[in-house]
Amino acid sequence: MSLLWTSEEMTAAMGGRPVGNLPEGITGISIDSRSIGQGEAFFAIKGDRVDGHDFAGLAAANGASVIVVSEGKLPALGRLSAPLIVVDDVLAALGRLGLASRERSRARIVAVTGSVGKTTTKEMLRHALVPSGKVHAAVASFNNHWGVPLTLARMPADTNFGVFEIGMNHADEIRPLVQMVRPHVAIITTIAAAHLGHFKNLEEIAAAKAEIFEGLEPGGVAILNRDIPQFEFLEAQANAVGVPHVRTFGQHAKADFRLADFDGNAESSTVWAVLNGETSEVHIGAPGRHIAENAMAVLGACLLVGADMPKAMQAMAELRAVKGRGERHLLGIGEGHLTLIDESYNANPASMRAAIALLASSAPEINGRRIAVLGDMLEMGEFSQEVHEELAGPLLAAGIEHVWLAGKEMAALKESLPDSVEVTYFEKTADLADFVVRSVIPGDVVMVKSSLGIGFGKIVAALLDNYPAFSDTERQSTEDATSGKGA
Repeated sequence: MSLLWTSEEMTAAMGGRPVGNLPEGITGISIDSRSIGQGEAFFAIKGDRVDGHDFAGLAAANGASVIVVSEGKLPALGRLSAPLIVVDDVLAALGRLGLASRERSRARIVAVTGSVGKTTTKEMLRHALVPSGKVHAAVASFNNHWGVPLTLARMPADTNFGVFEIGMNHADEIRPLVQMVRPHVAIITTIAAAHLGHFKNLEEIAAAKAEIFEGLEPGGVAILNRDIPQFEFLEAQANAVGVPHVRTFGQHAKADFRLADFDGNAESSTVWAVLNGETSEVHIGAPGRHIAENAMAVLGACLLVGADMPKAMQAMAELRAVKGRGERHLLGIGEGHLTLIDESYNANPASMRAAIALLASSAPEINGRRIAVLGDMLEMGEFSQEVHEELAGPLLAAGIEHVWLAGKEMAALKESLPDSVEVTYFEKTADLADFVVRSVIPGDVVMVKSSLGIGFGKIVAALLDNYPAFSDTERQSTEDATSGKGA
């Protein structure tokens, strides 16, 4: 396996000092002692809850060839015999290594931010760019003060395309990260009421997202959503910091990368995309209009970084929903099956509406029900009661008649739904999980959605533990039989 970094390069970039007999180099970087691979470097980062230095021995036992530690922690490491690189601060050193990685790279870089859809858009980009060269992209939602430098430091020198996700909870969080990434293209998916408890209004959120413009490379391009009310504000922010090129996506007639038409079902969608005046039919392997809209930004970015566009469009058909963000499971129950839509990773008012629309497009089998299993949206501050109550409108408009809720904030939605909707409410996630497992029946379509901190992943896990998941082959056979295909 080729080396990601030589030990000499890594030590110099971080300003560290070697202790012990360092190997020629490392094949990867990890901050998790449990999953570290042979020949990788373990960075003992001190987080909010745990200190990586406490797991340095485990990392060495699991195959780490180098361990990066802080000078101040060295006396406490005792008899640790693994080769070390000692630095002033491990996270700061990781940042310096990330900067060195960006400096040596000749890759075309795309960065994505936005209130909703960052990770799915990042995954679409990764997928679409693969046919055109070597792609390096952020793992999962590695979009914060440690995730971004870690993704940078992991980027191989021969990468052709880099795809980065940049997130924030407060103002001034995107700015230092984007100045590390230095993208050629920056995408803002949308502005919505996420983390509203930390901001006065949507314009403040837009201003924080607009920090991404400050790190654009000279001659770089900002891609903005032409359909949102904050478009003109974002365009002005881009112009104010000297961004030379602003491009737009959406359904708006003036959008540069335009969604001309959309045809979707529960599993996938077909869009007609207008790029540079030419219309192309594009199949997307994941469902939802919100995904189709962001696909226009993806295709625009592919065009701007010089990807093979026919291959990029073809690759979109192989896209699948990301875990916790619309991933579907067909589960056996009794003599039939149910469909689980896992939206448990996070939630805000905009993503809740998108998930409810996704549930509405999913037809239950005979005697089955569409069931929305919803938990609290966190970080809504003084607006919390209002935004939870307002979910009643989308649920009623979508015709969802079974709503199962948990969390203190969801009590507001419970009170807002009419008697025509069957509502079950628990304050605790664990109680709702037990109820869901007991209450589902064959034919149901169950959509699970909440903020990550509410723990609705436990509901998904409980369903997967109690009802066997169909393999892809079994699933396709079942869907064909249901739709009348096959024999």
